Amino acid sequence: MIKSHYPVLPLVLLSVIFVDFQRTFADDGLSRRWVYVQTNLQVTENADRLEEILRRAKVAGYNGMLLADYKLNVLDRVTDNYFTNARRIRELCDGLGMELVPAIGAFGYSAGILAHDPNLAEGLPVREMPMVVRDGRVELAAPQENMIPGTFEEYRDHRFVGWNFQDEPGSGTFVDRQTKHGGAASLRIENPPGVHGNRRVNKKLTVRPFGQYHASVWIKSEEFDSANDVRMFAIGEDGRILSHTYLEVKPDQDWTQHHIVFNSLESKEVLFYLGVWDGHGGKLWLDDARVVEEPFVNLVRRAACPLVVTNADGTIHYEEGRDFAPLHDPQLGNVPYAGEYTIWHTPPQLTLLPGSRIRDRQELKVSYYHTVIVHDGQVCCSLSDPKVFAILADQVRRIDEVFSPRTWMLSHDEIRVANWSADDERSGKSAGLLLADNVKRSIEIIRKQSPKAQVCVWSDMFDPHHNARDKYYLVRGDLSGSWEGLPPEVTIINWNHGQAAKSLPFFGQRGHRQILAGYYDHSPDAIRGWLSQSTAEDHIDGVMYTTWRSNFKNLEAFARAAWGASAEP
Repeated sequence: MIKSHYPVLPLVLLSVIFVDFQRTFADDGLSRRWVYVQTNLQVTENADRLEEILRRAKVAGYNGMLLADYKLNVLDRVTDNYFTNARRIRELCDGLGMELVPAIGAFGYSAGILAHDPNLAEGLPVREMPMVVRDGRVELAAPQENMIPGTFEEYRDHRFVGWNFQDEPGSGTFVDRQTKHGGAASLRIENPPGVHGNRRVNKKLTVRPFGQYHASVWIKSEEFDSANDVRMFAIGEDGRILSHTYLEVKPDQDWTQHHIVFNSLESKEVLFYLGVWDGHGGKLWLDDARVVEEPFVNLVRRAACPLVVTNADGTIHYEEGRDFAPLHDPQLGNVPYAGEYTIWHTPPQLTLLPGSRIRDRQELKVSYYHTVIVHDGQVCCSLSDPKVFAILADQVRRIDEVFSPRTWMLSHDEIRVANWSADDERSGKSAGLLLADNVKRSIEIIRKQSPKAQVCVWSDMFDPHHNARDKYYLVRGDLSGSWEGLPPEVTIINWNHGQAAKSLPFFGQRGHRQILAGYYDHSPDAIRGWLSQSTAEDHIDGVMYTTWRSNFKNLEAFARAAWGASAEP
């Protein structure tokens, strides 16, 4: 028995109500009226809640659910309880006449693929890093010294020495000799009442191109309103931001060390930023900032991301297992569980073996690949490694056995690191062509399992007015042309509301039908304005109530705005 504030209506009555809605709204052209649900069907209580949502959705005129369940990626590892709950939800959808559309293909947010092999993460290259053997230890050739001299220990009045720039010294940023983590002083950020603005320091750093760097800082806060806007990152010479990791500072916290790891890519100089953007009330302290070159953090090992160790002039290639011990990062993609990566951890060390041809005081050049974390834990997988497609094929087969869906959703979305592996570089393909090949093959995998299947995909990575462009995050090259991998029969789940006047015609003219992903935890009425911007040539086939916070309070209000349903829970 489901405990609910909403009536559990008999399926016969629901069918009568829905037929009435179909007659009332037959001319709206929205044949697909979906609801997006993120859940975990391993938990029976989640299945109970999902049943409530589906019954409400049916009454309001919805006819489909896009199911985003991480467990769909790891059906080889779930317990029998999962299949019991999944079967229950499938039977409910069948009885309600609501299509169940599973989300598959975790390209972009790739934990569901990387749980099967963390070394499938896309790697950024470190090239010919100088190392040297000292007393049997392989170390960086240059001493690992802090690249920010003095940090917050040297100052004149309230201006810190050693930084190239400081916002509002003495009025928004201060020397604090009372509250500090180490040394004699810290930087305090505090605004007068009613004042807000950027409160940052920056420093130009000389770096080695394609080097791996670790930055850290200790942070303390007190009733700090803008904790989510505290940032630490590096900008390359071409203006590209090289690190996109969220620090996840809390409004109130004691001294806590925060980390980022970045690759310098082509840059010989980077501009290192630390502080808060548009800071408001409260206090924030920064201390003991540090930037060093640090190799092998989140080291990626696979054939397309080789580890190469040579002598100084590159004439001798040393062998793993003969000259040095096998090198792997045991924490890669395994903390706190499979498929999840930490921003920084103590990296593995390159260790010589007895009988090695490498001698003490010998200079080396080491090349390898490492992955990076974007925002709050996002890691992207390779777009081309054969094992990625083998994993996808296995996932599709298992999902088909559970749900036998008529329509599948490909989760190509916000792919922020791509096209760096040795194989990808050797192919000469643009990032756009690489992604086009990937999505084409993904569709083929689905169609091989289910020849009559319909396929949908998020819009952003195939939209030149959104993310299919040059210099997108840490993607190497231009993503233009990615849309060439989509046959016209693929339906686009379009979430580019801000560029609707350009985005909708772009896909419509290519023959794609489109579903508008509306709501996004804002006003449910906004979908009405979006629909009003569309034309018949845009081929709008439906709308989807899309919530990222599992907030279904506006499910009925969205339906009223989109197609006029008047049902209440």
